[in-house]
Amino acid sequence: MLNFRESKLPPSPFLLLRNQLNILENLNEPQIAAVTLPPQHALILAGAGSGKTRVLTTRIAWLISTGQVSPQTILGVTFTNKAAKEMLTRLSAMLPINAKGMWIGTFHGLCNRLLRAHYRDAGLPQLFHILDSADQLATVKRLLKSLNVDDEKFPPRELTWFINAQKEAGLRANAVEAWDNHTRKRVELYAAYEDQCQKEGVVDFAELLLRSYELLSRNEPLRRHYQERFRHILVDEFQDTNKLQYRWLKLLAGGGAALFCVGDDDQSIYAFRGADVGNMRDFEREFKVQNLIRLEQNYRSHGNILDAANAIIKNNPSRLGKNLWTEAGAGEPIRVHESYSDGDEARFIVEEVKALANDGHARAEIALLYRSNAQSRALEHALFNAGLPYRVYGGLRFFERAEIKHALAYLRLIANTNDDTAFARVVNFPTRGIGARSIEQLTDAARAANSSLYAAIPHVSGAGGGKLAAFATLIVKLREAAHLPLPELVEHVLDLSGLRTHYQNEKEGQERLANLDELVNAAAGFVAEEGTVGEEGELSADLIAFLAHASLEAGEHQAGEGDDALQLMTVHSAKGLEFNIVFICGLEEDLFPHENAKSEDQGLEEERRLMYVAVTRARQRLYLCHAQTRMLHGQIRYNPPSRFLDEIPADLLKYLTARAGKAGYAVQDSGSRAYGAVPPAPTFGSAPRPSGSSFRIGQSVTHAKFGLGIIVNAEGSGNDTRVQINFGSAGMKWLALSVAKLEAA
Repeated sequence: MLNFRESKLPPSPFLLLRNQLNILENLNEPQIAAVTLPPQHALILAGAGSGKTRVLTTRIAWLISTGQVSPQTILGVTFTNKAAKEMLTRLSAMLPINAKGMWIGTFHGLCNRLLRAHYRDAGLPQLFHILDSADQLATVKRLLKSLNVDDEKFPPRELTWFINAQKEAGLRANAVEAWDNHTRKRVELYAAYEDQCQKEGVVDFAELLLRSYELLSRNEPLRRHYQERFRHILVDEFQDTNKLQYRWLKLLAGGGAALFCVGDDDQSIYAFRGADVGNMRDFEREFKVQNLIRLEQNYRSHGNILDAANAIIKNNPSRLGKNLWTEAGAGEPIRVHESYSDGDEARFIVEEVKALANDGHARAEIALLYRSNAQSRALEHALFNAGLPYRVYGGLRFFERAEIKHALAYLRLIANTNDDTAFARVVNFPTRGIGARSIEQLTDAARAANSSLYAAIPHVSGAGGGKLAAFATLIVKLREAAHLPLPELVEHVLDLSGLRTHYQNEKEGQERLANLDELVNAAAGFVAEEGTVGEEGELSADLIAFLAHASLEAGEHQAGEGDDALQLMTVHSAKGLEFNIVFICGLEEDLFPHENAKSEDQGLEEERRLMYVAVTRARQRLYLCHAQTRMLHGQIRYNPPSRFLDEIPADLLKYLTARAGKAGYAVQDSGSRAYGAVPPAPTFGSAPRPSGSSFRIGQSVTHAKFGLGIIVNAEGSGNDTRVQINFGSAGMKWLALSVAKLEAA
């Protein structure tokens, strides 16, 4: 039978109708309602796993196949090149058209296309070059050097962030308000950067959108041309748009085009990148949207997982609202595991992954999600020791991260000043004015003396030689501290080297600082596991052994592409992905939700949306893990379980360890698997004890005299059990459980 694609004759009305029906095949009722809407503004609330890409693509195919528009009059906006390519591929399969010529792409890609077509009007050379993030940073560094600006007062990365933030807000340098001298200087540098880029004929990513917006704003004939051309504008991931992107869309839709925006306010998790979830409500109000359709049927997860996600997200008061459901059945209960420490949490996960693999589950379909990159270190260490292959998705393994390699390079120089590789990495990091010319002179001197770079420093004269000598003095001071216990030595190096101060000035410095803190934890954990192995001359042998340990973990066990390997990633990196089995790690207050977000309502709402995203990554089985104690920022924390756990109905949960309540632990769930290598969270003593005397480390308790406190340690058993409690202002107290009359808080 001849089909629409194969026919060389004009398609008959029957064939057109049949093709339209084929397009709508396999869509549910809300999806069909969205696809077949009249040419009016519409907001489609597409829940996780509800088929939003299918709806967006099918909407375009429907508009074309019904003769309402030609392909050239459609503008499709996505956030990733992958999504744009997927849409074009699907359209080519659905319709007999060359979809590659359509205006479907990312914001940056479409703006680039517009500026290439109208480069003269935009004030750009025909062959302008686009700076990626590394090129932009190099350009800023070059600018600072040419203007003799102190890059310690104005760190290049921090200035780059400032410039991009202004552009994303739609502000040129002459429109930025400066309230202090430091900001005024940054504005001056922003203006100088703009002049330099214009002179060189280059644009950065933020400039693509801003210049495109400015071009359409000031050039009325050109604006009218594109407003009349694009009659339908379709936007994917609308919840992730920033203010300037929304203004760009409004400008193009100003000629009467129908805006069809697909998004999920419950999955808006990129405020730190400038995304404004408020754009969804603004769009609904400003465009007087009459068509608001909710896609709530989920094709990914089992019912218990969706019910948990719904229960969590309903606590956000400012959402537009929807409720996910599925025809796939309730599925398994959500497993909750409490560990004594973060190390025990990692060991539990390792044992469970082994059991899952033995049961036939592919490791590639198992994901370990965490709120902070620093959490991966304990997990990686346990996986490495167990010989389990894994991949870190969307990031580097712990010992391969730049800030960790910098810190390790300083430690390597303490151990061996002849290590030229380590020397080259940190001789000018953080920056100390040691330029390429000085390094070249040093290299020549080392070659002539047949020595290491460090040993050749006295042979370099002039200003460069003086700065190199200052670096050598720093290394001497660091080596003088080599007798310190390993964790204290690492802490000392991070402070004296200037690494901490350097990263405090970066936009994403908090993440890097957390990783440096975790390096101190790694050193402490290494000493605890391996034991102090004595002295080796003036250097602790612990340092030598730890550096070898770091090299081994960095150099081995990262699975190759296509290997059946466990997937590790932050929750932010997991957006858009899905797995059969998901572990969410570190579900404790101040970690998830993060302590930096809890001080304001909007921050807590975004943390809750992040938890919603994490939960909805799971198809079949979900584990929620938390620990009584965790090393955070170099200190042991006793944070209570995350509030998000309390927001999930109890009938959806299955506890793999005894559940803590106001009177201590309840009986362990009889249906849970016993793990010999990972004991349940401890209770103190096995002999009978008075009612209400079963407590755990990390539990909040009250005392008639000392008030509220947290149990931090215990010893003894039965009626001889003593607990150590931190009562804050009342200090640390050891109390006997048999007489203390403690009550759970």
